[in-house]
Amino acid sequence: MPEQTTGSRPTLEAVAARAGVSRATASRVVNGGAGVRPPLVDKVRQAVEELGYVPNHAARTLVTRRNGAVAVIIAEPEFRIFSDPFFEQQVRGISRELTAYDSQLVLLWVEGPGDYDRIARYLGGGHVDGALAFSLHNDDELPSIIRRVKVPTVFGGRPGWPGATAESAVPYVDCDNRGGAREAVRHLVSLGRERIAHIAGPRDQTSAMDRIDGYRDVLLDADPGLVRQGDFTAESGARAMAELLDRRPDLDAVFAANDLMASGALRTLRERGRRVPEDVALVGFDDMASVVESTDPPLTTIRQDIEGMGRLMVRLLMRVLNESEPGSGAPASVITPTTLVRRASA
Repeated sequence: MPEQTTGSRPTLEAVAARAGVSRATASRVVNGGAGVRPPLVDKVRQAVEELGYVPNHAARTLVTRRNGAVAVIIAEPEFRIFSDPFFEQQVRGISRELTAYDSQLVLLWVEGPGDYDRIARYLGGGHVDGALAFSLHNDDELPSIIRRVKVPTVFGGRPGWPGATAESAVPYVDCDNRGGAREAVRHLVSLGRERIAHIAGPRDQTSAMDRIDGYRDVLLDADPGLVRQGDFTAESGARAMAELLDRRPDLDAVFAANDLMASGALRTLRERGRRVPEDVALVGFDDMASVVESTDPPLTTIRQDIEGMGRLMVRLLMRVLNESEPGSGAPASVITPTTLVRRASA
């Protein structure tokens, strides 16, 4: 059987001829189908490499019932996504892991309420094999949309919205937010600090609430006046720090719920003439290199593996997609450890 080409592009028939197999067998191998003996798989793959054959996406979809694409949904507006290095690191981990699975990333974000209809139509249109969603707020519409369109999904962060009480039904990846917060505050206590403030994140996100709980686990009788809320931005950290100093000028330590808020707090402390760590010790959360390496002094913080969590979300989703028996239950969620990274701020 002669090898066939279309112009300079090798065809599937050419691959089959080179490997000495039928066209159907070659198709199953190059398009990810199952049921082909390993020796034949090796022959087809060798022929693909020798000829430089590129599989047809439409044909692959027919065989595998997969699109080779995953939606990454970030429940934040565009300006937050491109200004907060947390999202950059998480998306980088997701992208790198999807590449290993030969799958494409489709990025979606929520600018306003009108975007939910757009996202629902896209997810329901069968354009992607699954979704990864993170930075969700408790009143977010995304969980109900995802349930309605029945797209396999893994969440970034412990779910806190209504109907998410059964953890096994909602696979997610998160870090030990509460344990990390406890470690941060215990470190400040070990330094002899007695009036430890907390700059918290948004109360409608479980990560922020878990970190508040960790703070209170250590400081059981903490003064409520030593807690101020931010929104995970540097500007909110600066404002919260100013409010704390106005209310409690005698405070001697601060645990901020993320590095960006810690950097804002550090700016305010400097403007108010407070030395760090001599007058006020400061600890953040995340260990984002672009933030902690630019602060003066370098920031002590709680490290979570943000990029690694993105990779784990992809692996968990692939396990969901590859479940041999529909309805057999979602894979177990993953909680990753955190560690204290000591630098000069505390």
